[in-house]
Amino acid sequence: MTFKNIILGLLVASSLGAQDLHITRLQYDGGGDWYANPSSLPNLINFVSENTNIRMDDQEYRVKITDSDLYNHSYLYMTGHGNVRFSREEVSKFRDFLTSGGFLHADDNYGLDESFRREMKKVFPKKKWVELPHDHPLFNCYYSFPQGLPKIHEHDGKPPQALALFHEGRMIALYTYESDLGDGWEDLEVHHDGIKKHLSALQMGTNILIYAFSR
Repeated sequence: MTFKNIILGLLVASSLGAQDLHITRLQYDGGGDWYANPSSLPNLINFVSENTNIRMDDQEYRVKITDSDLYNHSYLYMTGHGNVRFSREEVSKFRDFLTSGGFLHADDNYGLDESFRREMKKVFPKKKWVELPHDHPLFNCYYSFPQGLPKIHEHDGKPPQALALFHEGRMIALYTYESDLGDGWEDLEVHHDGIKKHLSALQMGTNILIYAFSR
């Protein structure tokens, strides 16, 4: 049995037996467009459903950190271009959420970086972002990315980085920087990235989902 089949088997035997897995977009304050790339998550959800045996809820959920049902959404996706600001209450609740089993994938859509790092430093003052090496399981748990995180948009021309925060050995947050997977997930006619980058972005997104849900 391949590692791919083992991972999917674990998913089916655990979470998938009870309910469909779902992705939740994080709504934040500060002025940034948390709602950016409207076709991205529907396309990723559809791709995962069609190309794996993972049962995905086809609805894109949305939640604020202060919402009472936050803990019903274990996989949060966050993106945008502008400023992010967490209140004192949000900092405390977000810390508890992430250290209690929740997972965050933050995807810089260009312009998010400075404020996102600042606010996450409030959430975890003592934790540091760790760049994942190319041989990390995230890059080969389903699709193979021997060169690591794919580059979808040029932005500042820097190499893409997959940065992670860990708690007691478990990855609790993934920050994809200088890659812009969300733009790659969008409908092809939106950014004109071409089918190759579109497919690469969707495959990487699938890996992230599988890795996060099988932790």
